[in-house]
Amino acid sequence: MNQMIKAVFFDWAGTMVDFGSRAPVIAMQAVFDAAGVPVTEAEVRAQMGKAKREHVLAMFEDPDVQHRWLTAKGKQPGPLDADHLMIGLEPAMSEAAAKASTLIPGALDVFQALTASSIKVGSSTGYTPTMMTEVARRARAQGYEPATILCAGDTSEGRPAPFMLWQAMINLGVWPARACVAVDDAPVGIHAGREAGMWTVGLAGSGNELGLDAEAYSALSEAERRTKLAKAAVAFVVARADVVIATVADLPSALSIIADAMAQGLVPGSNIVLDASITG
Repeated sequence: MNQMIKAVFFDWAGTMVDFGSRAPVIAMQAVFDAAGVPVTEAEVRAQMGKAKREHVLAMFEDPDVQHRWLTAKGKQPGPLDADHLMIGLEPAMSEAAAKASTLIPGALDVFQALTASSIKVGSSTGYTPTMMTEVARRARAQGYEPATILCAGDTSEGRPAPFMLWQAMINLGVWPARACVAVDDAPVGIHAGREAGMWTVGLAGSGNELGLDAEAYSALSEAERRTKLAKAAVAFVVARADVVIATVADLPSALSIIADAMAQGLVPGSNIVLDASITG
């Protein structure tokens, strides 16, 4: 691994654990269902990557969700309703996230390669500290233990603000931001990385944009996979990720692309590259 890169900061669900980022969808739908206002998977995924209370508030801005809420409750949803939903969402998300905390194939190999190369590894997440407790424990038991974990509420604002990434840099004692890489499966995480001044890598296959679990993803034919990956990659191109790959297993090639760009004197945001894992 190239020593010009000082640190890599990973998201969690859909990036390093929980192939398809299924846990947040399961928990969010269950809590809205319990409130008498069903929501679709697409409505949940549209706001993925944000701190969970902000995620709920953003869903309240969806006209269809507003209409269903008004029909069921007789009023428009607001911040107090988000607070009420969070009471149920904390335990529901904690349970779903823990059950889905299996490392994504290739995640452990990448983590071990980075640490062996003296590249620091940090992380951030839209989960609260309570939601992350069991996820982090189970990941640690599988061999993945980033040096820092920034959760929703640890900084004054979550993604797309860069504060969690900046705090993670401070915690690890690394700088400048242009020597760091942010890896995420949701465009909002790419926006945070860009705002932080880091190189960004979008994961089109394992996370929010495709939304398939590992079994469903593996069952796709090669042609189906390429078609779906190309479609999912569009959101990361729009977000201006520096490199787009399929899953974290493909990160070594992305880091090589970034290292080559750094050697040429380029800075984050200079170009967009679709890795061979996307284009074939």
